[in-house]
Amino acid sequence: MRFAAYALNSFLFVTLMTTGTFAQQQERPPTPVTVVTVKAETVTVTSTLPGRVAASGVAEVRPQVNGIIVERLFDEGSAVKEGDVLYRIDPAAYRAQVVAAEAAVNQAQVGLDSANRELKRMQTLRESNVTSEQALETSITTRDAADANLQVANAQLLAANIDLDRTTIRAQISGVIGLSLTTQGALVISGQTNPLAVIRKLNPVYVDVAQSAADLVRWKRKGPKAAGPNVDTKVKLTLADRSAYDHTGELTAAEPHVDEQTGVVTLRLTFPNPDEMLLPGMYVQVEMPQGVIEDAVLVPQEGVSRDRRGNPTAMVVGADNIVEQRTLTIVSDRGSEWIVTDGVKEGDRVIVEGLQKIAVGAPIAPEERAEQPSKN
Repeated sequence: MRFAAYALNSFLFVTLMTTGTFAQQQERPPTPVTVVTVKAETVTVTSTLPGRVAASGVAEVRPQVNGIIVERLFDEGSAVKEGDVLYRIDPAAYRAQVVAAEAAVNQAQVGLDSANRELKRMQTLRESNVTSEQALETSITTRDAADANLQVANAQLLAANIDLDRTTIRAQISGVIGLSLTTQGALVISGQTNPLAVIRKLNPVYVDVAQSAADLVRWKRKGPKAAGPNVDTKVKLTLADRSAYDHTGELTAAEPHVDEQTGVVTLRLTFPNPDEMLLPGMYVQVEMPQGVIEDAVLVPQEGVSRDRRGNPTAMVVGADNIVEQRTLTIVSDRGSEWIVTDGVKEGDRVIVEGLQKIAVGAPIAPEERAEQPSKN
């Protein structure tokens, strides 16, 4: 009897406590949360790709004649223009070759003049039947040989003048010249492997990036709306210090070849570089447009979590301000937002603050978050 009374009292106590707790829950006001009303819009999907800066023009300065460097006429690291004099090679030997070639031309000219006079004399004698036809033909052959000798001498003079001119080494392109890799007094040889200096054109510059071939195939399969004329070719660039580059670039070329070892395609972008902020070899990242999605929804990243299976989910304000959970289809990210194509629609209110205080089916008091400045 004592045990039965004790059990009855315990049951009544638990019942009263449960009833009291339920009553408190019924009386508890809805939990205040912060929400964002999402909108549908056309979104350009981008991906962040690593790249390297390359000069849009490179000219290696090399000698075209042999000789001793007698003068350097540029400052290392300075801007040069096409045609500027960079080095001078000792021209004495080449001036002597020009003089010798000029003398050979004069000698050949004298020989041609003599042959012409002899031919004219033989033609007169032949008209008077004083000489034979064979003698006349011999004079013609001699004249033709003298004319050929003159042409050879003129060609040798031209070559000698070209070699003399090449003792003055000029810039082949406009750009910034680097360090001088030779010094005054050094012997240089035509066709040598090592350049004397390197000129690089830095405005504009190229940025070469590697795009996965699988990504290209995926977007092309989605048709022209995903990858076609609607895709903006303007690209943004992030520097090595994570700061944004002031100018936008443009996709100008793509290598029509997939690397067998890496499975990527090389894309070439062109960026203006008026301040020479971008230097060849610099590592950068670019925001590469991948396609256009119609009626996509941008959901704040703080409003998205993962369930036990790893699927992205969001808490949404349902009917009568009751919490609902939605499973999302996320394509990519854009700044601090996810690009969502399924799971939420325009007008849905996604909970972004107060998530730790609520559960599915709980009543809430939603309040719209104030507009925030764009981070894109």
